[in-house]
Amino acid sequence: MDKKKVVEIKGLVKNYGTRGFQTRVLKGIDLTIYENDFIAIMGPSGSGKTTLLNILSTIDKPTQGTVLLDGKDVTKLKNEELSQIRRDKIGFIFQDYNLLDTMTLQDNIALPLSLNGVSSQVCISKCQTLAQIFGLKEHLKKYPYQLSGGQKQRGATCRALISEPEIIFADEPTGALDSKSSRDLLERLKMVNDEGKATILMVTHDALSASYAKDVYILSDGMVKCRLTRGDSRKEFYDRIIDMQVSMGSDFS
Repeated sequence: MDKKKVVEIKGLVKNYGTRGFQTRVLKGIDLTIYENDFIAIMGPSGSGKTTLLNILSTIDKPTQGTVLLDGKDVTKLKNEELSQIRRDKIGFIFQDYNLLDTMTLQDNIALPLSLNGVSSQVCISKCQTLAQIFGLKEHLKKYPYQLSGGQKQRGATCRALISEPEIIFADEPTGALDSKSSRDLLERLKMVNDEGKATILMVTHDALSASYAKDVYILSDGMVKCRLTRGDSRKEFYDRIIDMQVSMGSDFS
């Protein structure tokens, strides 16, 4: 049985600047993301990884090419349709959490469902299920200022997952965390992916974070330079990612 295509990118080009003074940041990228993939995008500073994420997550539009999300070309949708896609099909995990300080963790997690008019009973039930998975059940009544960075990011991850989106886009999700909190988050992300509960695309500069993914795509000069696929050993995968970084001789930041 063929796996479902969640995102399909064809001939993606992105230019910045005015005519005659343009910089080409993405140079014809093709990429397919299937249901239950866990993909990490890496690359040196200026390689185009953030631009790629912004286009895939509908924040930006390409100069050329198509981005099919759940079979729809999002580059041709109007703002109202894009808003619906973002609400129903996409979950976001940001580096700086983006939790609302005036709401409890439970209310922050449940927010996407609340905005969609889902009953409070269903919101609370789904919230508690995710909080159990991410080790937050004892913290649901707390406010963000009462939580550690790791707890905030796990809460933000629960918020991204609660509406069961087609894909989660994670932008440097461990960038503001210490090593222990990073590993904790990554282990839980890997677990929900292994259990078939999430398709994830993560942009990261960190080889350790990338080693939790199933595949790593490395960008260089606006193009996909190579793809690395994890085997049975995450440690061996981490070593291969490091070797590739060293061979490129670039700053992955």
